[in-house]
Amino acid sequence: MTDKEYIERLIEKKKNIFIEASDKIWDNPELYFHETIAAETLKEILKKEEFEVLENVDDIPTAFIGSYGSGKPVIAILGEFDALPGLNQKAFLDKKEEIIQGAPGHGCGHNAIGSGSLSAAVAVKDYMKENNLSGTIKYFGCPAEEAGWGKMFLARDGFFSDVDVAITWHPAGINRVQGSSSLANLCMMFHFKGKTAHAAGAPHLGRSALDACELMNVGVNYLREHIIPEARVHYAYLDTGGPAPNIVQDQASLKYFVRAPKIKQALEIAERVKKVAQGAALMTETEVEIEFKAGMCDYVPNEVISKTMTEALFEIGAPKFDEEDEKVARKFFETVSQNEISAALKRASESYDNVERFREMVLITEIAPFRKIDSYGFGSTDVGDVSYSVPTAQLHLASLANGTPGHSWQVTAQGKTKYMHKALITAGKILALTAIKLLKNPKILKEAKIEYVNVTGGKYICPVGKDVKPEI
Repeated sequence: MTDKEYIERLIEKKKNIFIEASDKIWDNPELYFHETIAAETLKEILKKEEFEVLENVDDIPTAFIGSYGSGKPVIAILGEFDALPGLNQKAFLDKKEEIIQGAPGHGCGHNAIGSGSLSAAVAVKDYMKENNLSGTIKYFGCPAEEAGWGKMFLARDGFFSDVDVAITWHPAGINRVQGSSSLANLCMMFHFKGKTAHAAGAPHLGRSALDACELMNVGVNYLREHIIPEARVHYAYLDTGGPAPNIVQDQASLKYFVRAPKIKQALEIAERVKKVAQGAALMTETEVEIEFKAGMCDYVPNEVISKTMTEALFEIGAPKFDEEDEKVARKFFETVSQNEISAALKRASESYDNVERFREMVLITEIAPFRKIDSYGFGSTDVGDVSYSVPTAQLHLASLANGTPGHSWQVTAQGKTKYMHKALITAGKILALTAIKLLKNPKILKEAKIEYVNVTGGKYICPVGKDVKPEI
């Protein structure tokens, strides 16, 4: 029996456990650092499967690590399970309709990530046990990918220090191992304090915190001309000082994201944004408190590990969809605009040639070869922090109708479909086969480490200091 056949047999035998876990997490969407039901569901499986489970990792209640085996090499499989605010949606329904108004929903497929990755960890454990294979497999239960960025804290505090390689996956519209980067992202809060006064009777006695916020935003908008064009700076008001215009507002707050292709670039831009805030405070004679809440490094795909994962992808194959899958997916495909399909095809062009041939395709089944390219995606992920800590590879697997926009009600609605189930089980097989290849081939691990050191410098530098704590 080949390793491929062995892994497929192991996962098929237990697949209903992981499908049920995915659906349970979908049924109970929870926001960052509060994913209690999701974490307990996944931990319960780990314990039943003979993993040693470390809970409350880094003093984060929903962070956990399940370990099996001993010694080197140590392979980490990353699982996510947090939902997004405001994306509650009825399953299978091809129009926007909430179950609970304003509630969170799994608009990024993290219910499937957590359970699919777990199926891989369990299969590797079973393989190691049955074949007396040495090494350690670790399942990282990673909270708060969408907001809060749990992997950053785990990386900062050394929980990947003994790991040799990390692998993970994500639901998508295509089948590939990611060869491009992502944007680094920094989160900052600016709290301005001033002095109240009657806005008509004695405005000269007041010092407006709201004015400081507005001046800061104007200053940052002028700054945009003088930063690299690939950077993105966005802001939102957290506090405008109250609803009364006849009071000079003595407090107001802003939240900023600073994104750039590389973490060093984002940090440099953040320092300039801080100076703008300090200038706004100086102009208005207010005070500003700056909080550096969290950050995410850009994702650095390790070519050696990514090629090994691509081999496993071609061996296992893409999810095998049938006519019923096509029928269900078509309902969602018809809700997507041509502009959204064009955007999806543009992203797919990193990996495929002649992507226009996919325009009318409801579910993409073709597998793309691995391509390491000098470009970056539109989003950010704290998998980037892991990739600066250890050699890392990430799989994208077709599990959504072609053109489905990320972070949308359509993603939530497709979270319990049969084709999502097929994808998470297929992802588990690919990740597991990748892990077995790595455990049995120390030469690959050595080459991956050399590449990692050459590309990253071999040392993770966290975007935030040790004093910053998760917003639990």
